[in-house]
Amino acid sequence: MNVSAFQLDGQTALVTGAGRGIGKAIAIGLAESGTDVVLVSRTMKEIEETAAYIVENTGRKALALSADVTSKEQLEVAFQKAISEMGRIHILVNNAGMNIRTPALDVTEEQWETIMQTNLKSAFFASQLAGQHMKSYGEGKIINISSVGGHTALRTGVVYGATKAALIHMTKVLAMEWGKYGIRVNSVGPWYFRTPLTEKLLDDPQYLQEIVSRTPLGRVGELPEVVGPVVFFASDAAGYITGQTLLVDGGMSIYGF
Repeated sequence: MNVSAFQLDGQTALVTGAGRGIGKAIAIGLAESGTDVVLVSRTMKEIEETAAYIVENTGRKALALSADVTSKEQLEVAFQKAISEMGRIHILVNNAGMNIRTPALDVTEEQWETIMQTNLKSAFFASQLAGQHMKSYGEGKIINISSVGGHTALRTGVVYGATKAALIHMTKVLAMEWGKYGIRVNSVGPWYFRTPLTEKLLDDPQYLQEIVSRTPLGRVGELPEVVGPVVFFASDAAGYITGQTLLVDGGMSIYGF
């Protein structure tokens, strides 16, 4: 295989939750692989800084759009602006997500709705908008950032786990429905990576040791290690792969947690 199959030159990617952590790393990694990037987040300052970094360090175009991804109306506006500015969206990465770590007996209705809307509703309606756009071109790539927590029972909270399991299954159903349009839908399921959302947990030596002891590779992940699978799924190198979830977990899912 020619390594050019991994290059994404001339394409545009839209990444939700792109202001920090995994989303920021993915947006930069896609730009380094040749794409222009649309960054979507509620926090405009963060995505503007990331967009400026992309332009300065990769020479690719970068567009920062503020939107609450739990609102279908705001997502529609963001997609319209993205298409107007960039002309076309080739790749969608549904990365926006959050968690509230509450035992199942104590979960409130508000917590349930917040996590469900952020992790699942946003991914579905962003995919729907992307699917409608990509269908007209006969091709497209959608990558959902799920979690090992959607595959294996974890102590991350029942609602979080439910959304990520649903996201993995949604990936399969959309791949089945949209394959005839040339749209590939896959997901990447990370374990622990050091991000703003996990740093407090990983700063606890006892918790970190427990994580590492359950991970065959004996460490938490580095952000470039989750970027690579996303770039792979977005590239022609994965041209015959759809409906799949790649667990990027250092082998943790072999044992569970």
